[in-house]
Amino acid sequence: MSTPLPLKQLSESLEGTLLHDTLNKILYATDASAYRIMPEAVALPKTTEDIVKLVRFAREHKISLTPRTAGTSLAGQTVGSGIIVDVSKHFTKIVSFDNEKKTITVQPGVIRDELNLYLKPYGLFFGPNTSTSSRCMIGGMVGNNSSGTTSIRYGVTRDKIVEIKAVLSDGSQVVFGELTSAEFVEKTKGDSLESAIYRKLYEELSVVATQEEIKNEFPKPEIHRRNTGYAVDILLKSDLFSGTEPIINVGKLLCGSEGTLAFTTEVTLKVDVLPPTNNVMVVAHFHTIQESLEAVVTAMKHHLYTCEMMDDTILNCTKTNREQAKNRFFIQGDPKAVIMMEVGSYVSMEDAEEQANALIADLELHNFGYALPKIYGSDIDKINELRKAGLGLLGSIVGDDKAADSIEDTAVELSDLPNYIADFSAMMKKHGQDAIYYAHAGAGEIHLRPVLNLKTKEGVYQFRNIATEVAVLVKKYRGSLSGEHGDGIVRGEFLPFMIGDKNYELLKRIKLAFDPYSVLNMGKIVNALKMDENLRFEPGREEPEIQTIQDFSDSMGILRLAEKCNGSGDCRKPASAGGTLCPSYRATKNEKDTTRARANALREYLTNSEKDNKFNHKELYEVFELCVSCKACASECPSNVDVAALKSEFLYQYQKTNGYSLRNKIFANNAKLNKLGSVFPSLTNFMVNQPLVKKGMGVAPKREVPLLAPKSFRKWLENNKSKKTTALFPNGKLYLFCDEFTNYYDVQVGIDAYELLTQLGYEVLVVDHEESSRAYISKGFLEEAKVIANKNVSIFATIVSAEIPLIGIEPSAILTFRDEYLRLADDKIAAEKLSKNCLTIEEFFKREIESAKINADQFSNEGKQIKIHGHCHQKSLSTIEATFAMLNVPENNKVTIYNSGCCGMAGSFGYEAEHYDISMQMGEDTLFPKIRSTEANIAIAAAGTSCRHQIFDGTSRKALHPVTILKNCLK
Repeated sequence: MSTPLPLKQLSESLEGTLLHDTLNKILYATDASAYRIMPEAVALPKTTEDIVKLVRFAREHKISLTPRTAGTSLAGQTVGSGIIVDVSKHFTKIVSFDNEKKTITVQPGVIRDELNLYLKPYGLFFGPNTSTSSRCMIGGMVGNNSSGTTSIRYGVTRDKIVEIKAVLSDGSQVVFGELTSAEFVEKTKGDSLESAIYRKLYEELSVVATQEEIKNEFPKPEIHRRNTGYAVDILLKSDLFSGTEPIINVGKLLCGSEGTLAFTTEVTLKVDVLPPTNNVMVVAHFHTIQESLEAVVTAMKHHLYTCEMMDDTILNCTKTNREQAKNRFFIQGDPKAVIMMEVGSYVSMEDAEEQANALIADLELHNFGYALPKIYGSDIDKINELRKAGLGLLGSIVGDDKAADSIEDTAVELSDLPNYIADFSAMMKKHGQDAIYYAHAGAGEIHLRPVLNLKTKEGVYQFRNIATEVAVLVKKYRGSLSGEHGDGIVRGEFLPFMIGDKNYELLKRIKLAFDPYSVLNMGKIVNALKMDENLRFEPGREEPEIQTIQDFSDSMGILRLAEKCNGSGDCRKPASAGGTLCPSYRATKNEKDTTRARANALREYLTNSEKDNKFNHKELYEVFELCVSCKACASECPSNVDVAALKSEFLYQYQKTNGYSLRNKIFANNAKLNKLGSVFPSLTNFMVNQPLVKKGMGVAPKREVPLLAPKSFRKWLENNKSKKTTALFPNGKLYLFCDEFTNYYDVQVGIDAYELLTQLGYEVLVVDHEESSRAYISKGFLEEAKVIANKNVSIFATIVSAEIPLIGIEPSAILTFRDEYLRLADDKIAAEKLSKNCLTIEEFFKREIESAKINADQFSNEGKQIKIHGHCHQKSLSTIEATFAMLNVPENNKVTIYNSGCCGMAGSFGYEAEHYDISMQMGEDTLFPKIRSTEANIAIAAAGTSCRHQIFDGTSRKALHPVTILKNCLK
């Protein structure tokens, strides 16, 4: 039995953090690959000295360190059994920038897109552009030699390396940079590990027979995108080794080495002039994959900036993704594949147009493509976002058959691509497979994925068998088994075959020279772990039966919904990337607080727990605690992993065993308590804001508990029903949902809505119905929520229609009909039908504006300046554009939408004492600074009651419901 590691002493010696609890080890056991390896611990170093200490600790205790940034690796590079060293939290500084030399020095945790935001004012950018660019980090890009969509014009990461600072496996710190041959030879002299490395490289690569072996066996030099082993063929370009280049840089060898040779602490990169802003994208539509690839050879003669492919499998996944469904506007007919080709000009738009026309003419001359639309401006960005979502979208495929990443990264010379894919397709047909094809056609690299069930022994057999046959096929064309995703575990095993045994032994000797102590990311590239072991799912397992109160049949059960998360890490994108996902991660920068972590933790326990109640784990409570149920994951996550639904189910199941706290009971039963409190509202308001009462309820002292209105909205309705006859309502009827927030707190908003709609010619009907159940759902009281859902569905199902819809004032309340009720209600047919005719009041206005029932003539023309903050549920389940359309009806209004994330209040979350600080931090993420910089004469529109309270608490600005603003615009 091995001696336990002295992790406590190590933890005390670090400035950063060492995590060795069960939860964090689970979260770092997986990345975006098929693999799962439980580490001993996770380190979050703060300084280079921390990394030195970790290296020396690993050396002393004979364990491996695995460097990690965003954890989006597809080949298993960032999982390992030793210590995972996550630099994403603290190593995030831009160290220096030289505008004259066009170089920039950064720490490995700098996000690619944020680097480009820094460079943009200087007219520069870092070219390599992966689909994960909103969260991938420079350290990971160096480790994998990333390339992405722009490589056909701007090259790959290795092309940009100027210098790498690193810690070697003995703890010494070195710099690998550009050297003359003489300087290289000088480096070989000395007793340090650095000198030993230079000596070994010099000895090995000076041998002519070795040089010839490399030239003959490595992938064709024309294949620019390649990550096959260590890039010794790049070093052969030096005049030191019979090449022609006077400069040699060992940093380029480290690029693509996946952290197996040294631990990078700083990188100096070359940057490029920004691409032209005069752009046209031609999207060619094809009936067959083969035709599309033949067209690429013709298209690439036209100096494209991007040339990207998507097949029908991915395009079909976009139909059910709330975010990406809006971005498939360009699709004509039912293509088997589309290729997106972008041309650009620094000269003029006319020049770009001429290039696009020449490209189209050439494709038409060769009879390529049945549709060739041209795309302009911001629509190009939408298509690029759709393409970027490709990998994540594959995770949304329902069931256990998934697009497996075993062969997804092959690259061949462009002229070989059509024949290679023809051979590949024939091979896959033999296996009964219709593979998935997407990505970098213009670079000779298509991400090819078979659809396999890796939970079965047959699926795992196919996983290896197909990978082996593809390796043979790639070798036939002298291609690269990895174009950009790296060897890692999934391809490392095939390296001896791909580059020959002699070259493979050379790589092993180089690894030994750099890492004589076996410290750095062992089991990757050389001496790789078996590609069909350490898989995320145990082959041949018995699928756990998980009983839930909500209906998860749309994902074939709650476990499979959690399993949709493939680790692509969209939930780690920063505020600068836009959107809302994921508010808690943005606030803490902890992996534990990502959507990915919640899905991974739930999958782990539902799969492996031996408890009768598999949900009954404190680790699950911990990982879900800071989820604010914003629903951004239901739309912005390309795999549609709805963690809000997972959280409410978890809370229900967990509390069944552990009981409900008094505070949760109070918040969940808020509507019932308000009904009692509204008998004497003044007394209630006085009591709930007493310090001792707030303390007893667990409410933050700095929060003012919302005050009950003197009279409820229903009471007001009883006294103010319209006396008009039906004939005086030319625009027809609608049902108004009297939600619990409007009824007791925001009564004036309800009055404004009623009067606005009435004056615009609508008969507003309010019937006796239940509350929305929003509070019950958020606190996991799902039995109570289910009763309410059933009652509301039975009340409204037969009276609501497209002509007479149900509209709601509070987004989170009315959108419950469109979301949670579909999982809770017993009558699924009625609930589904009702959901289609439930609208936010903003959606209703947009509809009526488009049908001309509402127009500018009904409103004042004096004009208001308005900025809109959207409720999270609106952004995910509805649209903020509806609010924009509504407030733009008065002809002189000037309306803009804040690019803001979650406000951080999230119902009761922001009132809870232990969550107050992080709630305010979420608000500071994007919203509060934007509000503070808004001039006092500009109205702030916010549909959510929680949003309005949070805005006031965080900025002292009063926000108004869009209904109130529009009512005040009436003539």
